[in-house]
Amino acid sequence: MSRSALLFVGGTRSGKSGLAQRWAEARACRRLFLATCRAQDAEMAERVARHQAQRGVGWQCLEEPLDPLAAVRDFLEQRAAASEPLPGVLLLDCVSIWLANLLASDFAPDAALERVAALAAWLETPGLPTAVVSAETGLGIVPGTALGRLYRDVLGSANQMLARACPRVIFVSCGLPLALKGPLPEEIC
Repeated sequence: MSRSALLFVGGTRSGKSGLAQRWAEARACRRLFLATCRAQDAEMAERVARHQAQRGVGWQCLEEPLDPLAAVRDFLEQRAAASEPLPGVLLLDCVSIWLANLLASDFAPDAALERVAALAAWLETPGLPTAVVSAETGLGIVPGTALGRLYRDVLGSANQMLARACPRVIFVSCGLPLALKGPLPEEIC
């Protein structure tokens, strides 16, 4: 049996992160937030601080912009080796920023998608219940630059891989969840 894994996809400011957080908070009192964002300017640092404040107590944050799967594996192994309590749920937010980080760090598209494939394989194994958040870019206009089109294509492929791996996929628009695969979890209804 695979881990309880959900993929939350939607546009910018659609409410996907908030619903994923609500799901995670209903699942366990000890939660791990795996952030892929790099706060490289004051505005982004402010956004990160606002998101941290919204999460409140019960959350531990792990930041890893390039290899979130390795970071979570290392974290869990270290906690288990030290006989420390493990989190009851993981929230990875978000795949779209992670892929942007990889492409900006000169990863080839195939190399970036190999990392996504490893994450998808991990999501199909038994273990920590996990919510993954990603942006849906396939509903907008065709980007005007080659880099923009490459990013859209890589993210679209990544979302498809993750959707195949997760037993539940939730599309979020205007803060409302729509089940694309599997039933909506009662925690977000």
